[in-house]
Amino acid sequence: MSALGGEVDLFLRAAPEKVWDLVSDVTRIGEFSPETFEAEWTHGATGPAVGARFKGHVKRNGVGPTYWSPCTVTQCVEPGPDGRGLFEFAVGLDGNHINTWGYRLEPEGDGTRVTEYFRLTPSWYVRGYWMLLGRLRGRTNERGMRTTLERMKAVVES
Repeated sequence: MSALGGEVDLFLRAAPEKVWDLVSDVTRIGEFSPETFEAEWTHGATGPAVGARFKGHVKRNGVGPTYWSPCTVTQCVEPGPDGRGLFEFAVGLDGNHINTWGYRLEPEGDGTRVTEYFRLTPSWYVRGYWMLLGRLRGRTNERGMRTTLERMKAVVES
């Protein structure tokens, strides 16, 4: 069985700190994602930090159904002197996460290589779903991640 997830990377001609500002500001995701058209911090959170919570408003496959997804930041490493950064969040209710999404930042030449990825939680029902629809959903997610990163690239390089 294929891995329960996927990833896409793209080079952005911008400093890691500038890229970080985009990937870690969930309130801007609607500018970039073809599925998540808005997000807002919840439970008193105002910005990225481990444990911060937000909800994303998703239109599956860009057409529906439309729903809110509760999310919790699981890793939050701002780019330091080495330029590396990581922003990751789990989707689902506390203790019952369905998947994890994230962005890894690596300095490269005069810019940043950013990798967007997703991993499904390996429960029996998710494994069953992935066996039946994983290849199709994986391709859809990879196209969406590529679109998201290309839109971010257009913003940071303009």
